[in-house]
Amino acid sequence: MVVERPYPPMLRGPPYPESLEISKETEQHVNKLLDMDVTRRIGHNEIVEGIKPVLITWNDGKCMCGDFEELKYYTKAERYPIQRIPHALD
Repeated sequence: MVVERPYPPMLRGPPYPESLEISKETEQHVNKLLDMDVTRRIGHNEIVEGIKPVLITWNDGKCMCGDFEELKYYTKAERYPIQRIPHALD
């Protein structure tokens, strides 16, 4: 695939709206995660506590985002940091 101008048709348009099939598949996957108690659904203005990933759906239900804020307290920062260039060249 060429990514130079003029761009291919698949890169010109926005990724939304998604097809009905993909929308149904996404809904099934979200429901599966909810049933497995991996995540939970909350309102857009609800306060969240705990480490469980959260799916936030906006008023019309079209936009969904994940909140993994609490996860940073349970992960190690820079477990495998990238070396600085002078150290890598020595």
